[in-house]
Amino acid sequence: MSEAGLRERKKEATRQALYEAALRLALEHGPDRITVEAIADEAGVSRRTFSNYFANKEEALFYGDQRRMRMLVGLVRARPVDEPPWVALTAAAGEFYGDRGDPDPEWISRSRLVRRHPSLAAAQVRTFAGLERELAAEVAVRIKDPDPSGVRATLLAATFLAALRISMNAWLENPAARSFWALAGEALADAGRGFDTQR
Repeated sequence: MSEAGLRERKKEATRQALYEAALRLALEHGPDRITVEAIADEAGVSRRTFSNYFANKEEALFYGDQRRMRMLVGLVRARPVDEPPWVALTAAAGEFYGDRGDPDPEWISRSRLVRRHPSLAAAQVRTFAGLERELAAEVAVRIKDPDPSGVRATLLAATFLAALRISMNAWLENPAARSFWALAGEALADAGRGFDTQR
């Protein structure tokens, strides 16, 4: 392995350690009671090292979500460019969630944490805003009709992410009833009826 590749792996390991420490402490004490210093101590790094990776504790807490959503954006990007936007979005989601089965315990814990602590909702919105822009850019290249303001692309991306978020909240209420993807796939099909999926 190259030296550059090794450095990147070490950076990712540190980032992951900080994320896991933040989640562990937030679950144990509540997100409002933890500090950046406590997260750094838990991960065994300095406060300065924490600042090299995350701007604040909320950003560290949502790193897992950000990583997962970037994977989803990558799957959308890999879809055929001539595929209709909503078809590309739902097919990528089916590949992402269908292949992985139900969300892992870490994801579930983080999602339940947000539900219990509304103070995290604003941080979640900020996290998803950046990803929404990336997703909208992927959608824009698939829109056949003129969309000079980008409103249609952004609306598609925002609706898609909202359907996934709402599905997660509903699934957490009764995870034994059905798989997450069965619920999310149905929600995406319902949401897609508001768009002409062939454009």
